[in-house]
Amino acid sequence: MTTQQLFSQIQRKKSFLCIGLDPDLDKFPQHLLQLEDPIFEFNKAIIDATHDLAVAYKPNVAFYEAYGVKGLQSLRKTIGYLNENFPEQFTIADAKRGDIGNTSSMYAKAFFDDLQFDSITVAPYMGKDSVEPFLAFEDKHTILLALTSNPGAFDFQTQLVDGKELYKTVLETSKTWKNAQNLMYVVGATKAEYLAEIRQIIPDSFLLVPGVGAQGGSLSEVCRFGMTEKVGLLVNSARAVIYASSGKDFAEKGREEALRMQSEMAQILSSSSIVP
Repeated sequence: MTTQQLFSQIQRKKSFLCIGLDPDLDKFPQHLLQLEDPIFEFNKAIIDATHDLAVAYKPNVAFYEAYGVKGLQSLRKTIGYLNENFPEQFTIADAKRGDIGNTSSMYAKAFFDDLQFDSITVAPYMGKDSVEPFLAFEDKHTILLALTSNPGAFDFQTQLVDGKELYKTVLETSKTWKNAQNLMYVVGATKAEYLAEIRQIIPDSFLLVPGVGAQGGSLSEVCRFGMTEKVGLLVNSARAVIYASSGKDFAEKGREEALRMQSEMAQILSSSSIVP
């Protein structure tokens, strides 16, 4: 998927909502646990209830790996269901990979060629030869961890190196890598005040923004500092949507929360004259 196709979907749906599919059986409605594949059935119900309100879905791979082979089978079924039934959706493998070049090449093949995700999150610590194998895939996107929403982000990401915060060095250096036009970046919503300076370095890139809702990030602040002429934002919500209810109405309640967020996004897009 190209970024223009993603932007067209944002305009059509008046939404830049990304829904995180992070299954935890301990939080599932009890009736699902009796099914052969409760994880897939849970995901399918959430997708069916929200696909017209969201433009992207982001399975966190750890939540599938935790359940072994069955969990990975559920992941495959989930991405297959999305690609077959809702091919307009932008899909993100939240895998946070990043290793030496030949290993990264194998990760890229696994998620891009085999599973057919549109994008994958990647850690930048090992540098360009660990990231460029992902960037080599046409119309696939590598979402680089830049400034994350967790408290430990301050351990390294904002530390000064030669008078400059490390995350800024990551942003600036990544722009020099081969096929850097395929890069997107993770910037946490709890770091919204940093977005103005981030946009000076990467003015047009799409940002994946976790942390709105359960982690306390402000959608309006994220948009105020980070929105571009083509929006340039994918705001992720996981727990607030997928665990809006622990009963049989979980998908219905999840839709209500997704609709609340989409309505707020539509107002912001309208006031910014990005959509009518």
